[in-house]
Amino acid sequence: MDNTVKSNRKKTARVLKKTFGVLGTLLCSLILIVVITGSVFVTAITIYVLNYFSESTSDYVSLEDISLTYTSQILAPNPEYDGTNDKWKVYYTLASEGDKMVWVDLENVSRYLVDAVVCSEDERFYDHDGVDFKRTFGAFVNIFIPIYGNQAGGSTITQQTIKNITGDNARDGFEGVTRKIREIFRSINTEKTYSKDDILEAYLNVIFLGRAEGCNYIGVQSASNFYFGKDCSDLTLAEAATLTAIVKSPTANNPYLHIEKNRERAQYILGAMYDNGAISSDEYYQALADLEALTIVGDTNYTTEGGEVLTTQNEMSSYYVDAAINQAIAELMDVYGIDYDAATSRLYSGGYKIYTPVDLEMQAKLEEEYLDDTNFQSYAFDNDELLSAFICMDYRGNVLAVVGNRGEKPSARCWNNATMATRSPGSTIKPIASYAPAIEQDMVTWSTLLKDEPIDLAAAGSEEPDYFPRNYSEYGDNDPHWTRKKMTVAKMLEESTNTGAAQLVKMLTPQYCFNFLQGTLGFTSLVTMDDGGRSDVQYSPMTVGSLTNGVYLSELVSSYEIFGNGGVYYGYSFITSIADRDDNIVFERSDYGIPAIGSDTAYVMNRMMLQVVNGADGTGKAAKLNTVEVAAKTGTSENWENLSFVACTPDYVSGIWVGYDTPTTIDMSKYQSISKMWKNVFGDIAEQGKTKTFKADKNVQQLKYCTKTGLIASVDCDSTATGYYNSDNIPDACKACTAEKHPEPEAPDEGNGQNDEPQNEDPDE
Repeated sequence: MDNTVKSNRKKTARVLKKTFGVLGTLLCSLILIVVITGSVFVTAITIYVLNYFSESTSDYVSLEDISLTYTSQILAPNPEYDGTNDKWKVYYTLASEGDKMVWVDLENVSRYLVDAVVCSEDERFYDHDGVDFKRTFGAFVNIFIPIYGNQAGGSTITQQTIKNITGDNARDGFEGVTRKIREIFRSINTEKTYSKDDILEAYLNVIFLGRAEGCNYIGVQSASNFYFGKDCSDLTLAEAATLTAIVKSPTANNPYLHIEKNRERAQYILGAMYDNGAISSDEYYQALADLEALTIVGDTNYTTEGGEVLTTQNEMSSYYVDAAINQAIAELMDVYGIDYDAATSRLYSGGYKIYTPVDLEMQAKLEEEYLDDTNFQSYAFDNDELLSAFICMDYRGNVLAVVGNRGEKPSARCWNNATMATRSPGSTIKPIASYAPAIEQDMVTWSTLLKDEPIDLAAAGSEEPDYFPRNYSEYGDNDPHWTRKKMTVAKMLEESTNTGAAQLVKMLTPQYCFNFLQGTLGFTSLVTMDDGGRSDVQYSPMTVGSLTNGVYLSELVSSYEIFGNGGVYYGYSFITSIADRDDNIVFERSDYGIPAIGSDTAYVMNRMMLQVVNGADGTGKAAKLNTVEVAAKTGTSENWENLSFVACTPDYVSGIWVGYDTPTTIDMSKYQSISKMWKNVFGDIAEQGKTKTFKADKNVQQLKYCTKTGLIASVDCDSTATGYYNSDNIPDACKACTAEKHPEPEAPDEGNGQNDEPQNEDPDE
């Protein structure tokens, strides 16, 4: 028995010895693995740190280059500006879809909010050099032993700012460690470069403060606007604690969604503020009571620092806003040398201020008029698909108002017929392509007599004539309606005879007219020669507007500036300047204009175009106003497919177009005349202008002329009229009437031309 027991004990001892030997070996192996792994890890970290020191010791984050989403604003002149209030007011705001962010300077942030953030997020903020090493050590331990879950909790305000700006936010494992090291050095270097106030200001503008109603609220200003409907400078202590409570957990502590959870954190923040001496006991207990009665507004229409409610992307933009956005994108492309997509992204997220010359009252009035069908239709009828556009600017090309179509605007940044569509201008091309250049070149005067007959475009040696153009007939027959009578240049413009314009183009040459339109007046849609062999350097395009692609209404109207400002062309613009988030001007519209014609020619043309509205045979008589002069020109394209009217009043130059998407003859029995449409939508605005008449030019003389000869009338002339003349190009005195009257013989009967097939038939009024 004893031998058996001894044998069993020996066996047990051997087993235990063997077992402990195996366990000891495993334990030693594990220790060695940990030591080796730790050594490798420490070595890697050491190498990383050494490399960082040697290569990146200057690495820091530029607070000026914060690249998160900032709300850009479109600003308008304040119609109530009196020299003591704000000169500009916000017209519209642009934010990237789903993001709302408005920059606020630290001086405009509630002191309660500043103290709440510092006391709860980084109570030693003003004492450390960017890193709180006690908290940082705890954060490192938390990476490997997540006692506090996934939140490291060791970041200072400086470190959190770095993380928000760079987006460098890896948390776990080796990547989490290396990110923390980068963050430490960046924070230390950033604190060497910027003041505590600079860093705190950046932090308050980049922190994420929750999502609600489909939007992310970034920064204390947009969050204050949404949650409380007020500027962050006006936050109460309870509101400041509520807003700060979101920082810890933007989803769980969102007061709009989880008010109770937020209140728990807000109470802790108030306690931290009291413990740090930021608030008194009375303030503390009052704020606790206020928390219970706090109202969360949840207003997506957020405000500027001044507290003014902005129209946001959630609401429909106007045609003016759309045009300003499109121009701003183009300007940023040019300024920064970037493509369309990059410029669009920069505009929507860069916190730019786009200053516009829009007249808010005029814009609202035009939008209202364009909802009223009676301004266009002679009588009510269904299926009315006639399109229209209107644009108005001052005489320096600052666009004051624009409407891109009739009816309700369908969507933001939709098609705008005033700036995007090219259409035939018809006879509105005559003043700029032929009449003004011919007078400027002293080829004709007001009373120069031209015959109402066509020119022959037949090639040299051709046996058959090629007559151009015909005059319009309301009966739509084949008669070209050449009267063969002599008419003054002014009368031809008044009646819009196509033959007179053709003769002027022949004097100037089509190439000269083309160069004037494209090179001097800025028309971008003209074609020298397209792939199909069509060219606008021809008689028909330069005479009656039969252009290959047509023109933009915006460019057509801006070309008429020269008839009301002394002959200077400025183009047009929806923007006066663009400033970046730091109020640095990145684009400013030039005040320089191009002298297109002399001031004397401009005024003579102005008086001629006045007769289009005031004359007995004027094609634009329906536009006549009671107290304000209107100098204008009508235009009708071939087959009545496009109607245009461009008008100069002493304060404004404006234009209207109507037509269809697919060019179709307009049934004028259903619609009012184009000049009447202009008056309906703009007449009241024009009548309210500050100036009633155009200023005369000192180099223009108002003289009587003989209607029979076109020369300056003598005392013996029995038929006279008044004309306007450039001082350096006044016709001779009439001598034909000083003796016995010799009436001019009748022109030989050449037939009515019904059997002649005219080229490029283009009607006009």
